[in-house]
Parts: sequence; C-alpha cells; structure tokens
Amino acid sequence: MANNKSAEKRNKQNIARRDQNRKAKSSIRTATKRFKTAVDQKDAELASTELRQVVKLIDTYTGKGLFHKNTASRKKSRLTAQFNKLS
Repeated sequence: MANNKSAEKRNKQNIARRDQNRKAKSSIRTATKRFKTAVDQKDAELASTELRQVVKLIDTYTGKGLFHKNTASRKKSRLTAQFNKLS
C-alpha cells in the first residue's frame, strides 16, 4: 500500500507500464506463432513476410527497453535460422 502521493503515482505508473509491456510481448508472441505456422506449412513467401513483421516488432520494443539488445538479437537469430532451413 502506498504511504504518500509520490508512491501512489509510482504505483499507477508501474501498472500502466506493466500493461503496455504485456500487450507488447503478447503481440510479439502472436506474430511469432504466425511465422512458425507459415514455416510449418512450408510457405516461404508468407514466412518471409511474417519474419519481417516479427523482427520489426522485436526491434521496436527493444528500443523501448522491453528486451535487452542481446535477447532481441538471439530471438531474431533463431527465427532467421528457422526461415533459412525452409529455403
């Protein structure tokens, strides 16, 4: 429980940030699932499009501090490797 006004404000900010981060991570997971579905269906054109979308989302949210840069790089590398196996 917050004991003063600044602590109450900090709690509100934390809640808002947590919600934003949840939505961002959810959108990345959804895009990743669409990419993996395209890879499973061996649809290279769709997989290419979905890969670009996922990488764009990862880069965007890494710039906003959602992921560490090495974590983002690892995620992108693994997705790209999956795409390259398809080709």
